[in-house]
Amino acid sequence: MNDFTNYPVTLVLIAANVLISLMAFNNQDLYSKTIMWPYGVKRYNQFYRFITSGFIHADYVHLFFNMFTLFFFGQVVEQYFKGLELGGAIAYLALYFLGLIASDLPTYLKQKDNYNYHCLGASGAVSAVVFAAIVFNPWGRIYLYGALGISAALYAVLYIVYCVSMSRRGSDHINHDAHLWGSLFGLGFTITLIAAIQPGLFEYILEQLKNPSLFGR
Repeated sequence: MNDFTNYPVTLVLIAANVLISLMAFNNQDLYSKTIMWPYGVKRYNQFYRFITSGFIHADYVHLFFNMFTLFFFGQVVEQYFKGLELGGAIAYLALYFLGLIASDLPTYLKQKDNYNYHCLGASGAVSAVVFAAIVFNPWGRIYLYGALGISAALYAVLYIVYCVSMSRRGSDHINHDAHLWGSLFGLGFTITLIAAIQPGLFEYILEQLKNPSLFGR
């Protein structure tokens, strides 16, 4: 049975996302004041939007999939950071919030003069958490659509290729740049953290990479 006390930070982040998103669904003023608006950030110094936009979502489906993913990967990362003495809750929160900011920076730089551009959601931060989890177990198995099992490392490569491809197309209303840069930030942050604090663990992970398993173990 799951002991929820093992990952309190993840549960608090989920609760905050759900609560604020539900409030914004029924409050247009709150929605407009918290959404990521690059023009407003540049013109009116509304830098808080880098954070607030990550706690509101477009609809219930958007909210559900982000929180579903955060629940399963967040608890893994939170326990790794704590159990392996990698900074615990502080490092985990840094990963989440810095991932949120880093995922929106490229979009801000690209759209800062576009008055009509807006984006929202926790996807960038959640992508950072997912890729942090992948660092710890690169050949672990991830199931696509609940059926096809592939290694976490292969999933990471396919996900990055997908994000780059969809970003170039620009044919939908999804901010694929946020997914891409959130993922890359999570990867870089976690690798740097492990190398700096637990070099022995870093060497172990490198050794694991020498024994690939494309469909996971």
